[in-house]
Parts: sequence; structure tokens; C-alpha cells
Amino acid sequence: MSELLNRRLALLGERANLSLLEQCLHGIERECLRVTDEGRLAQTPHPEELGSALTNEQITTDYSESLLEFITPALPDPADTLASLDSIHRFAYSKLGNEYLWSPSMPCPLPAEEDIPIAYYGTSNIGQLKYVYRKGLALRYGKTMQCIAGIHYNFSLPEKLWPLLKEAEGFVGTDRDYQSSAYIALIRNFRRYSWLLMYLFGASPALDAGFLRGRAHQLEQLDPDTLYLPYATSLRMSDLGYQSNAQAGLTPCYNDLASYTDSLRKAVATPYAPYVEVGTHKDGEWVQLNTNILQIENEYYSNIRPKRVTYTGERPIQALVARGIQYVEVRCLDINPFLPMGIDLQESRFLDAFLLYCALNDSPLLASNTCNNATSNFLSVVKEGRRRACNCSATVNRWT
Repeated sequence: MSELLNRRLALLGERANLSLLEQCLHGIERECLRVTDEGRLAQTPHPEELGSALTNEQITTDYSESLLEFITPALPDPADTLASLDSIHRFAYSKLGNEYLWSPSMPCPLPAEEDIPIAYYGTSNIGQLKYVYRKGLALRYGKTMQCIAGIHYNFSLPEKLWPLLKEAEGFVGTDRDYQSSAYIALIRNFRRYSWLLMYLFGASPALDAGFLRGRAHQLEQLDPDTLYLPYATSLRMSDLGYQSNAQAGLTPCYNDLASYTDSLRKAVATPYAPYVEVGTHKDGEWVQLNTNILQIENEYYSNIRPKRVTYTGERPIQALVARGIQYVEVRCLDINPFLPMGIDLQESRFLDAFLLYCALNDSPLLASNTCNNATSNFLSVVKEGRRRACNCSATVNRWT
């Protein structure tokens, strides 16, 4: 343990502070495809019985009209969060008729690209913006990649914790500045250690043979319909998953909030030649919001994001700059196909302990070689993590 971690744990262990960590908040967003009784992608509209995908706070759609997203409130007890997710699942199933929810993260056998339906949110300005954004995702990355599903785990430490640590450590600056710097430090440690989550909870070692649409690959044939890597933990998080040439050179800095937001702001404002060549309109119809590296900040794909609840009409970067980081969103979790909700209390409690370790432990700034090592470790585990000769012990020693 680092000296800083020992000091912080001792402070939190004092009688007056013991209850603080019971006030952490936990929220879950679970994605899942609607499928037919033959295990094929449902091409029906979002069921009216589930409410409006634009305004329902608990059930919406992600990329595709067929890709449901269940959203729990943020609650102090993860058991209550999971109970909320269970209730949402039960309600959804009661309204799906002859359709089902696809369990794994990697999608079911998909129809032709042009037959995958994009989520539609109506004719309002915000509904049309969300729809055109998804048309842009289809243009940039293809519809198939957008049908991958996962679990996002939202986590925050109690607001009362930050002034306590700030005072104990003699931080010069505002409470908001300290809170944001502490969350950025958490994210740096997450980058260092998130390979462990893939080792323990990766659950997508195989995929449908048609998923790659003829792309070159190094997967092995499990059966006529399935490709796999024998020692993989999470093909979803490998280079076979969501990839972008445009984003390849985008490496937001996690050394402070200002540099992180500046890098994303620049990406949203910088044209990317292949997108410029396509333009924003075709035959008089919008095909993407703009021709920049990112249409909006949320297009940037990362394993973890700093977040802040936004006001109406406010963009994520504006919220972060104005009021600082409020919580983090962990985005690398596969759906466990053997669990009814894709996640259980044991995994949730491990995530809490892992994120607390990342938050409270010393977190040096990330040099370029450190970032490269973190990425290399992560990719090694998602592709080779189950191999007995995997260099996992060396990986652990490198970071501890």
C-alpha cells in the first residue's frame, strides 16, 4: 500500500467518518438486443408499451431501434440498484410479447447492414438530432459494430468526502477543483489496472461468424456459425470491437480536467478528411451532424468517462467545465450471459472496492510510455487472459 492510501484509509476509519463510504452512489445502464424466438434481430419498432424512447428515464434505445437500454437511478446500496434493474427487466419482459432479450454482449446473427434499424425518436428537434447522430455513427463505423451491448457502471463517492480529504492534504484550490482532480486521478489508476476487470469479468470470447462481414481476422472456427479465440476474455473490448481510424490519434490527457476537456473540444471542432468528403447531406437529407473527428463528445469511445449530470440544452463538456466531475462511468464491462441481468451483487461489490482503490491510492501522472503499457496490458488480457502462460503475474508486478 502507498503511504497516501494508508493515510486516507486511516482518516476514513475514524469514528466520525466511518459512515461516509456508505454514501457512495451506484447506477447501472444495461444494453440488450431485442430478438425473435429464432434468435434473430427483431426489426420491429420500439414497443409502445415500454414508453417513449426519447422521454422514458428508465427504458430507452441506444444505437439501434432493437437495442434496448435499461437505466437505474443512482442509489447508495448496490443491492437496491440491482433490485431496480430487476424491476425494469421484469416490466420489459411483460411487454415484449413474442420477443426476447439477447443475453451476450456480442450480437445475435444480424441481417444485412442496410436492414439494421437505426433508433428513431420522433420529429422534435432533439429527437431528430439523436437520429441524425446515429446515422452519422452508421456512416462512420457501420451498423454492425453499433449492435454490441455492454454494461455501464456509474459510481460516485460522497460529496462530503472531498472537503475532508482536501483539508487533510492541504490542497490549494476550491472544493470543486479538488473533487475533479481526485476523479481524474481515479481514472488514471483505472487505466493502469482495468486489465483486471477483463481478466475477472470478460465474457465475450466468441462471436457469430457473420459479425465481421468478411473482414480479415485471426479468429479460430469453433463451429460453422461461431468464431472465437481460445484464451480470450473479451473480444468486445479487443480491436475486433468498436474501432475508429478517426479516433486513433485522439488521446485525451487524464492528467487534469482542463486538458481532457480541451482535447475533446478540439476533436468536436476539427474536420476529418474522409468525413468532409462525404459531407453532412445526401439527396437533401442529413447523414451526419458534422464532418469533424467527433460529431459530439459522447462519440469518443473510452473504457471510463468523467461525467456530470447536464442541464437541458447543455453539452457534456460544458457541464464538466462549469461544475466539475460528479461521477465516473465504467464502460468496459461485458454482459455476463449466465446472469439474468448480466451483472450481480458480487461483481458490483468488487467494482466498488476496485474503484475505491483507484480513487484513494496514489496516482502519478501518466507518461506516454505508461499509457502505452496500460493499453498493451489491457489488450493482452482481452485476447490472451485465459492462457495459463499469460504474463498476468508480470503485469501485476509492473503496477504494484
